[in-house]
Amino acid sequence: MRLIILTIISLLLFAPSLLAQPTNEDAGNLVQFSGVVVSADSLRPLAFTHIIIKSSRRGTVSDFFGFFSFVAEKGDIIEFSSVGYKKSFYKIPDSLRGTRYSLIQMMHRDTVWLSETVIYPWPTPDQFKQAFVNTSPPDDDYDRALKNLALAELRERASYMPMDGSMNYRNYIEKTTSRLYYAGQLPPNNLLNPLAWSKFLKAWRNGDFKKQKSETEYYYNDPLE
Repeated sequence: MRLIILTIISLLLFAPSLLAQPTNEDAGNLVQFSGVVVSADSLRPLAFTHIIIKSSRRGTVSDFFGFFSFVAEKGDIIEFSSVGYKKSFYKIPDSLRGTRYSLIQMMHRDTVWLSETVIYPWPTPDQFKQAFVNTSPPDDDYDRALKNLALAELRERASYMPMDGSMNYRNYIEKTTSRLYYAGQLPPNNLLNPLAWSKFLKAWRNGDFKKQKSETEYYYNDPLE
């Protein structure tokens, strides 16, 4: 009983392969079709070219170097197609005696002319007219120069501008001179200076600490400086 079951299983497993084996007549008609697909103008290999047998779904795709290889039959018409190139056809000779056939297939560039397409940012002409009327014209060179030369703009730019070499040198020399001038003693502190307090109270009464605004500058006086 076990032997019968094993025989049935083996028949079920190998029956499809036995049925798919070609006959001697079909095997003699098959050929290993190989080759390289190149561009006709530069002879560079065309990667990923579609190669199929016409009126069938059998075929392959060339690799990165344009090489391909698959099994076909003698007399088949092979169709080559690639993006940007014209389709090419080649018929395998039916009078071949061997089982291998090689080919160098050249593809010619194809130029596709597309109609002109104009893309507008507005869906309707009325919206375009409204946007055109309400659009403020950009500043010319003179207006931009006036804005860049405004005192407020220059003051803001100067506050973010780092010191150059001469300014750093002057700052270093002033600090060194001040340190050497008061060497061995405490530097003066205007917080304990009665004259400075007198000037501070007088300026406070006069309103000198209020910011005075004009069209070109902002400033305030500090009597303690």
